[in-house]
Amino acid sequence: MDYKKSKAPVNTVTRNIMDLCRDTENIYQSVAIIAKRANQISVQIKDDLSKKLAEFASYNDSLEEVFENREQIEISRYYEKLPKPSLLATQEFIEDKVYWRDPAREAQLAAFGQEM
Repeated sequence: MDYKKSKAPVNTVTRNIMDLCRDTENIYQSVAIIAKRANQISVQIKDDLSKKLAEFASYNDSLEEVFENREQIEISRYYEKLPKPSLLATQEFIEDKVYWRDPAREAQLAAFGQEM
């Protein structure tokens, strides 16, 4: 996932609650879906950052030598400037890029369809 191409805002934005519950018809379910997606994004970003910073890892135990690596600092700054995972997840949810399903609702619709 390319986080830089996301249209998610970097700062907090006031949102219309009715836009968030348009698909689910329940704001709490929408927030739960967004929270789960934010956790997934957070883990993914952390893994990406760990892989990139592992290249610069120093395996000597000497506290006397501290190396300041310019590339490592730039990578860290890049990840600090990214929007928060919750904002990325909210933007994805609004743009209908998040796949979710509700097994209880599917069962209810299936039962209703059989009665007709």
